[in-house]
Amino acid sequence: MKIIFAGTPDFAVPSLQALLDAKYDVCAVYTQPDRPAGRGRHEQFSPVKTLALNYGIPVIQPLTLKSAEDLALLKSYDADLMVVVAYGMILTDDALNTPRLGCINVHGSLLPRWRGAAPIQRSLMAGDDKTGVTIMKIVRKLDAGDMLHKEEYEIGVTDTASVLHDKLAELGALGLLKVLTEMHTGSVIAEPQDESLVTYAEKLTKAEAELDWQQSAHQLALKVRGLNAWPVAQTRYQGNVLRIWQAEAIAGDLGLEPGTVSQINKHIDVATGQGILRLHEVQLPGGKRIPAQAFLNAHSVDGVKLG
Repeated sequence: MKIIFAGTPDFAVPSLQALLDAKYDVCAVYTQPDRPAGRGRHEQFSPVKTLALNYGIPVIQPLTLKSAEDLALLKSYDADLMVVVAYGMILTDDALNTPRLGCINVHGSLLPRWRGAAPIQRSLMAGDDKTGVTIMKIVRKLDAGDMLHKEEYEIGVTDTASVLHDKLAELGALGLLKVLTEMHTGSVIAEPQDESLVTYAEKLTKAEAELDWQQSAHQLALKVRGLNAWPVAQTRYQGNVLRIWQAEAIAGDLGLEPGTVSQINKHIDVATGQGILRLHEVQLPGGKRIPAQAFLNAHSVDGVKLG
């Protein structure tokens, strides 16, 4: 099977690697144009481009896939299938119809729940018990194509978005290989999505990072996990931004105004609208991520109001 692969970030790398390890004929890789990154703002290759170049695969980086020239090049590869994993570009009907078998996508949720840009983070912040990946046919409507396969994952009580990202990336690669095998044998079954069960995972914004201490400790703990590693939950401590990388909801009532810290037994416990949020890992501007105990070695926070 001759495959074009389209993807950009780290999440897509395991799927491309799986295709290469399984000796599929990846004839071309499409990825986003190089972007400036880092303090020097030097142009940086995407993780997918780096992997493709290591294997000597042609890398194509169009700004769109709409021009006659772009579509002609796409057609010139005479591919059987396009595999899309977090490519970051909407494909036109012409592009979708170019491969003989169309295009399939590896999506980081159990569709139809969490269509959209941030399914991993939204599933955590919503308190879902499980998540997973769905391999689906691509149609013009966002993440609405028929489902070909799912891999489920039970969310652990300490899982962060970073942990889920890596786990689902690997599960996506596993599910992709299963679907390709079924396509080869003609045994793949396409299941339409139930539109009544659709939820949308809106793109994350930096504005969401600020914690509202009027919320419950449970809600805040989910938010901390969902925003790790971007944009990272934060609050204000003595006029500085205090990033909160890890925290835990604790039952109880400190009898303090929400946002007020109680420092007991080397713990940073914060009163919330309901329950207590215990901070486990924090970071001040210019500093490193450190355990709460290390933070308390340099700061006295008892009675301090955050936010």
